[in-house]
This record gives sequence, structure tokens and C-alpha cells, in this order.
Amino acid sequence: MEDLVIRDADVVDGSGADSYRADVVVDGGRIVSIVKEAAAAGCQRPRAVRELDAEGLVLSPGFIDMHAHSDLALLRDPDHSAKAAQGVTLEVIGQDGLSYAPVDDRTLEEVRLAVTGWNGHGEDVDFDWRSVGEYLDRLDRGVDGRGIAVNAAYLVPQGTVRALAVGWEDRPATPGELDRMRRLVAQGLEQGAVGLSSGLTYPPGMYAGDAELTELCRVVAAYGGYYCPHHRSYGAGALEAYAEMIALAREAGCPLHLAHATLNFRGNGGRAPELLDLLDRALDAGADITLDTYPYTPGCTTLAALLPSWAGEGGPRETLARLADPVTAERVRHDLEVAGSDGCHGVPVEWETIEVSGVTDPALAGHVGRTVRASADLRGETPWETARRLLVEDRLGTTVLQHVGHEENVRAIMRHRTHTGGSDGILRGARPHPRAYGTFPRYLGHYVREAGVLGLEECVAHLTGRPAARLRLPDRGLVREGYRADLVLFDPATVAPGATFDEPRALPAGIPHVLVDGRFVVEDGRRTDVLAGRAVRRTPV
Repeated sequence: MEDLVIRDADVVDGSGADSYRADVVVDGGRIVSIVKEAAAAGCQRPRAVRELDAEGLVLSPGFIDMHAHSDLALLRDPDHSAKAAQGVTLEVIGQDGLSYAPVDDRTLEEVRLAVTGWNGHGEDVDFDWRSVGEYLDRLDRGVDGRGIAVNAAYLVPQGTVRALAVGWEDRPATPGELDRMRRLVAQGLEQGAVGLSSGLTYPPGMYAGDAELTELCRVVAAYGGYYCPHHRSYGAGALEAYAEMIALAREAGCPLHLAHATLNFRGNGGRAPELLDLLDRALDAGADITLDTYPYTPGCTTLAALLPSWAGEGGPRETLARLADPVTAERVRHDLEVAGSDGCHGVPVEWETIEVSGVTDPALAGHVGRTVRASADLRGETPWETARRLLVEDRLGTTVLQHVGHEENVRAIMRHRTHTGGSDGILRGARPHPRAYGTFPRYLGHYVREAGVLGLEECVAHLTGRPAARLRLPDRGLVREGYRADLVLFDPATVAPGATFDEPRALPAGIPHVLVDGRFVVEDGRRTDVLAGRAVRRTPV
């Protein structure tokens, strides 16, 4: 007798096709049969050790978070309800060109400091890996050798690769260094990574020119992976930055996935049709392009990310030394407030839009929940004095929300034929962006049920089948016989995020059951102790 039958579910299968009513049978971690309209047909109904009545619930594939920052959270937090409770069964990590493999001892310490604001410094994690393959093996073991909460796929981070081969200098790579980067990317893909990410507003990845990136993308293409850039600007020059990535990927013959694709900052409101026209023209000419977005207007990053590229040269410790020097710090201020820093997407910073969401030093907690300008006013300082103090005293670990988005752009882009969902969720800090806990129920509740921006079947396809196709996963992303039983049951009438900007860690409503590999990680709305997630490795070409 099979493990589980889910009875009378409204199946939305991830393909975009119309829903249908069925009994779905799960055994050995896979969907073994789907009996459509079982009750109405009067046929012999399937039986199993356990039966779950799904009357009134939608059964869909598990959601795939195409842009996640759970690189350490999966190892330190066995609960991981931030994603499991949303119905996420697979996260794509190694984003924005900075993560923890491949590294040597020197690079690991530099990267840990550079992304403290994203993931913490990791004092509670045993960094017992150096290669991509070793990191994926570590994910397989997970927490105490029992696995991780949800599955994870990994992108080789181009910035980390450059730090390892070149360092943190703003200069072209030598031929020998470029050869080493090619080998590192190839090794990462051979060991199971699904592609390559870049953070082209973050050092040291931002120091790479297009020729260098193209050569790395040629390697990615040869292994059947994809390139996922956080490109050089989402503000001034955003459309040019998108065009740059499209041209680069086309030259390399590499599939392209645009990370957290949007148009932000003053002057870009209502310009999404220009971006979509650019994408459509490239797609019609044969380009292989997808994108992901989060369904909110504010962005989230670290305060240090706003700094000009030259301030990051040499690594995080050199950045701190520059900020401590009054003359150099004044040059930083001018770039930020007057010229428009490349770290701030070419736009002069507006401190009233920069809200502190988290600090690593508890002594600085009073800044959390306030904009930099509001904190400065309370202290009788200029905004730059407050920002500089935070950067130095928090050792670049401060996270911020950037209130610079445009709702009309968010809605237009999520309708696009290549759109997928990604939370870009930073889980650290006292008041993280609610997208970390609310992205997927917000799509289903607000943008499907309330706003009608997407139809239910269409939206589920954006969150399941379409990302699985980008990842080239042959047995995930659809409700099909023989596919992995990574499944979500949700109530379309009540599904909604609990997370808000005031209560960013509140869990969603209307998602009573989530299965990973056929095992309940959420049951009757509560997180179980099941750790069924593993590393999902690239499918060989």
C-alpha cells in the first residue's frame, strides 16, 4: 500500500493549464499516480497508509525561490520556517556573486566579512568545506547529519571566484588569472552548481569587465548552466545595464536569468514597458532569457553596498580603513550624495529612503526601524555622519531597506512571459524585509486573489514549472506521475502573508501542508521536525 493519498484536491499542476480535481498518490518520495475526478467517476479510489482530505485546497508543486540568501541559514536553522511555511521546497542560493565556495582560508574570511549583513559572520557554523562540491555535500548532511529544511541549488559566485583568483583589486585579470577563474567555474559546475551569479554593484565582482564575464559565461554555457547577474544598475542607466547583460550572454551563447529584475529610483517610474520591449526583442531574436522578481516595492541590501566601487578595492578591511580616514571619507560622501555612487546605481543617495533594518552590534539597535536621516536628526548630525558611524562601528554589517521602487513597474514585470518568483530574502536583522517570509503567499493572496494581476494557474506556473525548466530539473516543478513529491496545499480563499514591515517574521496564513520528498515539513499549519531537503545538483548535458 502506498504512503499517502491526497483526496479531492484542486490540482494546479505548474504548467499553466487549467486546474482539475483529483486524488494524488505519493509513495517513496514521488507522485506514483493521479486519478482525476475520482469521486465523480465512481471508480475504485486509490488507498494508502494515510489519507489526507484536500477538499477546498489547491495542490500545486512546491514553490521554487529563484533568488535566496539562505546559504548559512539552511545549516544553522533546522526549522527554517521563513521558507518552509511559505511552501518553498527549493531555494537557489549563491546569489549576487558572493558566497562561501569556492574559497581558500584567506578568501573565506574576506567573504564572511563582506556579507555579514546578509548572513551574519557565521560564528555558529563549522566552515568545513572549501570547494563547491564540499559545500553541496555539507548541505546534504545539513543539521547534525539529518539534512536541511528544504532543497537547495547553488550558483558559483563570480565575485568569490575573482577574490580567489585575482583578489579585491580594481583591475583587469591577467591571462593566467582568467584561466584560473575559468577552471574554478568549470569545477563548480562539474561538482553540481547550476550556473554562475554576479553582483556587479558589489566588490570585487564589479571590477570585472564584459570581456572577462563573457569568457566565464562561455564555460557556463558549455556545461548547460545559466548566468544570473545582479547587473550594474537598477537606477540611472538601468536599461543600458540590462542591454549590456543581454549582449554579453548572447556573445557567450549562455542562457541568461536576470536577478530581481526591476526599475527603481526616481526617474524610472512607469518605464517597465521599455524594459519588457527590450526583453521581447531579444527573445524574438532567439535569446534564452528569464527573470525573477519579489512582489514588493522597497529593496533591501547592506549599507556598505551603497559605497562607490573604489572604496571597496582591497577588501572589507581596506574599506573600513578608508572610512576611518576623514579625507577619504569626505570623498566617499561626495560620491554618495553628489555624484551618484555606482554602488547606489548611479543615483545620489536620498537618506530619507534608506531605513536601517538590522545591525550586528547590539549597541547600535536604536537605529533599527529609522531612516538614516531620521537617526541623524535625533543625534544632531548630518546623515553622512550617521551613516559613516554605522558603517565603521558595525563593521559593514548594517542592513537597510531602500524605499525606491514603483508599483506599476512591479506589476508590469511580473506579467511577463519569462517571469519567475524570487524572495531575495535577507533573514538577518531585527526588522528584515517581509519578502523573506512573505513573497510566495503575497503573490497568491494579493496579486492573484485581490488585485487580479495574475490568474491562479498562471501564477503557480511562474513559481514552479517555469523556474524548474530554467534549472533544467527533469522531475520537479510539475504535478506529474513520476515527479518528486515536493508539494504544497493552500487555500486560495485565505492564503496571505503574515509578514509586514512592522512584523516581518510573522508566518503566512492559508498554507496548511507542505511536503518535501513526500514528507510533511509543514502539517496542519505547523512546522514538523522533518529535514527532507538536500542539495539539488545540476543535470548533466
